[in-house]
Amino acid sequence: MDISVNSDYGGLPTENTIEIPLRGGDEIIELDTDQLPDGEEVLNILNQEKAPLQIWITVAIAYYKKKLYDDFEKVLEEAYLNAADLQPYHDSDLVRLLDMLANYYGRKAYKEKSKDKKNQLIAQATRLFTSADRIDMYDQKHLLGRAFFFIYEGENWSQADSQLNFVLNQGAPSVPAYLGKACIAFNKKEYRNALGFYRKALRLQPNCPATVRLGMGHCFFRLGNMEKARLAFKRALDLDPECVGALVGLAVLDLNEKTQESIKQGVQKLSRAYNLDSTNPMVLNHLADHFFYKKEYAKVHRLALHAFYNTETESIRAESCYQMARAFHIQENYDNAFQYYYLATQLASSTFILPFYGLGQMYLHRNDLEHAAMSFERVLKDNPNNYETLKILGSLYAQSNKPDKRTQSKQLFKQVTESQPEDVEAWIEYAQLLDNDINGALDAYSKALTILENIQLEIAPEILNNIAALYFIKGEYDKSSEFFTRSYDRILEEQRNEENECGGDSSGLTNDDYYHGLSITVRYNQARLHEAQGRSDLAEEIYKSILLRHPSYIECYLRLGCIARDRGQIRDASIWFKEALDVDQDNPDAWTLIGLLHLGKNEVEQAQKKFDRIIRQPAYRADAFARICLGNIWLTTLHHPIKDKDKRKRHQDRALSFYKAVLCADPRNIWAAHGIGCVLAHKGFVNEARDVFAQVREATADFPDVWINIAHIYVEQKQYTAAIQMYENCIKKFSRQNNTELLQYLARAHFKAGQLKECKTMLLKARHVKPWDPVLTFNLAFVQKRLAVTVLQDETSSFSSVCEAIADLNMARCTFNHLSKLNEVLNQAMAADEARICQDLLSQAKYHLDRAKSREEQERVVRKRQEEEREAQRKRQLELQQQAEQMRLDRERRLEEERGRFLEKAKQIIIEPVVEEKKSRRSGGGNRKRDDFIASGDEESSGSSNEAAAGDRSENVDSVGQQKQKKIGNKRQSSESKEGNLLRKKSRFSNSRDDGLSAKQRMRIVSKAIVSDSSDSSSSGEEDEQEHQARAAALARKILSSDDDDGSESEDQSPPMTGRQQQQSMDSSPSDLSDSSSPRRHNEHRSKPRRV
Repeated sequence: MDISVNSDYGGLPTENTIEIPLRGGDEIIELDTDQLPDGEEVLNILNQEKAPLQIWITVAIAYYKKKLYDDFEKVLEEAYLNAADLQPYHDSDLVRLLDMLANYYGRKAYKEKSKDKKNQLIAQATRLFTSADRIDMYDQKHLLGRAFFFIYEGENWSQADSQLNFVLNQGAPSVPAYLGKACIAFNKKEYRNALGFYRKALRLQPNCPATVRLGMGHCFFRLGNMEKARLAFKRALDLDPECVGALVGLAVLDLNEKTQESIKQGVQKLSRAYNLDSTNPMVLNHLADHFFYKKEYAKVHRLALHAFYNTETESIRAESCYQMARAFHIQENYDNAFQYYYLATQLASSTFILPFYGLGQMYLHRNDLEHAAMSFERVLKDNPNNYETLKILGSLYAQSNKPDKRTQSKQLFKQVTESQPEDVEAWIEYAQLLDNDINGALDAYSKALTILENIQLEIAPEILNNIAALYFIKGEYDKSSEFFTRSYDRILEEQRNEENECGGDSSGLTNDDYYHGLSITVRYNQARLHEAQGRSDLAEEIYKSILLRHPSYIECYLRLGCIARDRGQIRDASIWFKEALDVDQDNPDAWTLIGLLHLGKNEVEQAQKKFDRIIRQPAYRADAFARICLGNIWLTTLHHPIKDKDKRKRHQDRALSFYKAVLCADPRNIWAAHGIGCVLAHKGFVNEARDVFAQVREATADFPDVWINIAHIYVEQKQYTAAIQMYENCIKKFSRQNNTELLQYLARAHFKAGQLKECKTMLLKARHVKPWDPVLTFNLAFVQKRLAVTVLQDETSSFSSVCEAIADLNMARCTFNHLSKLNEVLNQAMAADEARICQDLLSQAKYHLDRAKSREEQERVVRKRQEEEREAQRKRQLELQQQAEQMRLDRERRLEEERGRFLEKAKQIIIEPVVEEKKSRRSGGGNRKRDDFIASGDEESSGSSNEAAAGDRSENVDSVGQQKQKKIGNKRQSSESKEGNLLRKKSRFSNSRDDGLSAKQRMRIVSKAIVSDSSDSSSSGEEDEQEHQARAAALARKILSSDDDDGSESEDQSPPMTGRQQQQSMDSSPSDLSDSSSPRRHNEHRSKPRRV
């Protein structure tokens, strides 16, 4: 951004004349500033008269105002050279001179095109500023000049900003300082801050030049405020009608409105700006852009090239290169377009990304996909949602061999289809990218079909064929057949349309037409479908019909050979494969199938020759399948014992070399990695082999061989449980229940783990599938023998187990005898030896049978005796339970009878009238007073309710608890009876409190003290209360007397207790405890007596 300082800055003269004093007199020479003479003449006058330094500066400024920059430079340079002769002068004048000249050099360097001369001017300016620093470093004008020098350099923004801040911090506001700050903020893309500084400068000096308004317009434009930007540009144009920047800004605003009238006005403004300054690069670039859309590419090239050479600003040069590049691009001059696109990307700022898009297109034209992807990635970085860039990058990543790029391609196409769900091409390309994800690809194809059907467009037969192929891979043959049929019908329809458009001249369409070739492909796919569905006859007919029309269709020969091979017709298969070789002698598929035929017949050397022939051809030197087959052949030789260690090592290295070659060409080839693991296992690196197999299984879970080999590794490491689990998982996952080889592996693991029964079971399953295999039969007999020996040697074996073992042993003997007579058995002598061993063991069978039978008889007797003892014990327990139950029932019956008698007596007492009785007895001592005992009706009620409750609870107590309570009660009663008898013998009438009541009756009365305490708490009704208590006492004595009568008849009646025992008994009564501990509650009970 260019900054123009106010013309008044630096003390520019406002007078029309400059007075130069003559030396040695009072005369002066006047210079008219409107008609300045030649610079050389003025320099001679100044030198002759030894004019003061200030006059030199004033004359230079006059030349600068007239835009006579060369004379301005000469005057200042001469003054700087002769400064020593111009004494005396002020230091401020010299600093002013140095700053003016340094700033002029800086401005000149800014416009200089030559890099060397530009650096030279910058060095001169720096030297001058350094000289001024020595004189007065803190002069404000000096600091401003140096700050603007840094701005012109365009690099030291921080130093310029710090010096401007120093000037502003001095206290006095400075318009140049604010303008410099605005320029710095604008270049830092801080447009709002830049606008603020412009406004501050405008407030300080409202009559500022048009460039300040121009700067404000650029800030408004960057901030998106187009209306204010237009007003600012118009104001700048009003202040300076020749302001090219304002014209360009207004033109851009008009062009962006994209109306016919606005475009016309914008072009007119650009033309006016061009007439004012034909070298302005911005004007030239905008005119070039205008002529590009008018397709006048020659003018575009001329204007853009002129703009390129008239600026040193890299961003403007980048735009000029871009204009030239796209002009060459549309003219198909791709080499020049590539050069200018590339140059534009080198010069462009970080926000100008259009050259990268064009450069990516040029790389695509050159088939340089990697660099093209890098260019479009740069575009996508600044525009992450650009639809076209997403599609292009997705297509580029889809063609990459790197898995991470293909993953990114899927993500990009997913983003494209989400943003533009109606883009059929995106859905189709996305579906092609998802070939490995069959369901995802079918879903994408179905959405493409839906879109085409909605807009009523014909569906291409290629899409239908691809959908059918996906259903074929998925195993949904019915849907696959449906889409193959639709595709074939669509091809025939388009063929008829082509013939109609050609007027019936279809001579050229029957052989080489695209649709004809596509129909052959669809027919071949239909034959493959019939083959997969088991209709090999129909498939064979289609293959042969294709060969009649296209005898060079090699795939048909190969499929016919495969059908014959699957039927077991090995000779016919070989003939078909050789016919394919007649069409293409070097066809690798044909040689591969022939080699596999030899391998199937165990003709290893012939197979090796076929595969060697494939890799000897330069075109198929890196054929992965042939190399892996050769590696497998060398690996197979390691399965047989090789006594020569060097030979064995050579075979290992040969196999390893083939696998490594394939893996270097394709690091994701799981078969090559698996082969390397096998070789490592044969070399004894078991842990390394296991790691390789584990990585292969992580890469794909659909490779059964790696599961089997991991199990083999476990067996070698004696981890038999893990090996068995791995074999079983492999059988279940891949449905290999009838694979005899895998069943034998599992049986071997069971055998090594000592699980002979499971081993026998696996071998029996395998023999059921393949009964003619002598090796399998031998292994089964051997396991039967080993299992029988184990059972016979075990003295704890049951009789049935011994019988079964003898049967297995007999079967093994018969099997070994049979195998010893077969010529197919490799070692007949070993089978004969095993048969003799079995015969020897059978000769001892009677001993083992007798021992097992005797042991079983002893165990039977012991079991019978134990059973009888258990039965007797069970009967005893049952009898005890019955007795206990009977005792419990008897106790319950007695308790029920006692409860009934008690209730009956209570009823009789209630019915009889109550008679008050007064009994009084004197105590043995003469000084004792008479005590009255009153039985509380409340206590009586409480006692009877407690007894009733106790009776109810006694019914719910179990038999064992009742027995314990009864025993404890009997013991207590017996002890109390003894003590009572002893007391009666000592003094029958000595107890002063003896009132003729028994101990049981005494437990049911309350002392007078208690009654008096309770009566004190009562406030009224004392007499009624006494009468009521008398009646209650009479009733209680009657009940107690009846209890005494009953007690005399019972043997369990307790004797009278002493005072202490009576108190303990009363304290133990729940009713007495509750009443005595709570007087208030007792009072309530007395005020409201309960009747029974």
